Amino acid sequence: MKTKEKERIALEFKEKMDYDELLNCMRCGFCLPSCPTYIESGMDEAHSPRGRIAMMKAVVDGDIEPNDDVKRSLDLCLGCRACEPVCPSGVKYGHLLEQSRDIIYQNNKQSLPVKAVRSMVFHNLFPKQNRIINATSLLGFYQRSGLQKIARKSGIMNFFPDTLKSMEKVLPTVPKKKQLKSRPTHLLPLQNQKKKVAFFSGCLMDTIFMSTNDATMKLLRYAGCEIVIPNTQNCCGALHGHSGERNKAKELAKKNILAFEKAQVDYIITNAGGCGAFLVDYDYLLKDDPEWKERATEFSSKIKDITSVLLELDFHKERLSLPDQIVTYQDSCHLKNGQKTFMEPRKLLQSIQGVTYVEMEDASRCCGSAGIYNIVESEMSMRILDSKMEQTKKTNAKTVVTANPGCLLQMNLGIEREGLTRSIRAVHIVDLLLEAYETSNHTQ
Repeated sequence: MKTKEKERIALEFKEKMDYDELLNCMRCGFCLPSCPTYIESGMDEAHSPRGRIAMMKAVVDGDIEPNDDVKRSLDLCLGCRACEPVCPSGVKYGHLLEQSRDIIYQNNKQSLPVKAVRSMVFHNLFPKQNRIINATSLLGFYQRSGLQKIARKSGIMNFFPDTLKSMEKVLPTVPKKKQLKSRPTHLLPLQNQKKKVAFFSGCLMDTIFMSTNDATMKLLRYAGCEIVIPNTQNCCGALHGHSGERNKAKELAKKNILAFEKAQVDYIITNAGGCGAFLVDYDYLLKDDPEWKERATEFSSKIKDITSVLLELDFHKERLSLPDQIVTYQDSCHLKNGQKTFMEPRKLLQSIQGVTYVEMEDASRCCGSAGIYNIVESEMSMRILDSKMEQTKKTNAKTVVTANPGCLLQMNLGIEREGLTRSIRAVHIVDLLLEAYETSNHTQ
């Protein structure tokens, strides 16, 4: 970093960082065993929550410069927030991380290639659902046209990093563009109505993972929900908020609040742990905006994960069955640490006849996906994933269940890397629950 950049960053740390929250950290170290980067870095204090908070405070106090070492430590953080539930002082580490990253990235001069990529991703792709549809349609064409087979046989994929090469193999088949554009906006329950809900369909969830969204809506209808799907909703802004683009995240949040506040529903349902944790935090994101603060609080109060609402509606008491198999569950970090949803997925899985549920050791430890972390921090991500796969194999499970698209891809990536594609499958929990319901009730 150049001197002027450091000066600007140091000044904004003093002006914008939540100093009271920094002081809440007692340096007790309870967070250390829960932090994947601390463990995988050989217990380097600089890569722990306690160490990162100490650096943030030192920058505010003027004891150290906000140099490349500080930036590197913050970049290497997964943002999994596993440190929050174990903190006796209740430090909101995720908020501090987002604040510090935003200050650094908005003041640190980036190279032209990095600036171009960030502009394309954060400003010209994710905020515009039509462009995401067009981009994923190209992926679908690549998969269906034979280009994928040619790319694999010709050796072209060998020019890509190992992680991306493996990721290409585990991506789900993308629907055709016509299907991506023909999405429902209102659905009636398939049983007696119990709730009226809205569905946050997301950006990647409604394109690459469209079949999981369809399964989610079908489950809600089986459970007795009328569903409203506002067609003016957009990306939740999580990727922006975690990557130093808070102003853009706020813009996206306001658009989503506008899209949902006229729906008059009991809940707003999500099926992606990462999205849900950011949506439930809109009240914090917009806390300093007088016009939006109350509206954000109202919006956030209605966010509910699909597993929570299914359990509330006694879906676990329905006839659910699958062929005999061992099943384990990998927590979505943000579903557990952000939305505080932990037992609901387990209770639903345990209610399926034919399923022997085995709890994975350290199931709540991050799998290493963390948005685009597995791409930009591939080495650390794969070390974390390798540890996760060791725990997965110990369960002897044939089905690994998770509740977030990034986790699902990461676990499939681990299965691919371990050569276990014929013996283990990874699925989103709603896909497994729908399979169990329709198998038992002979409904398709």
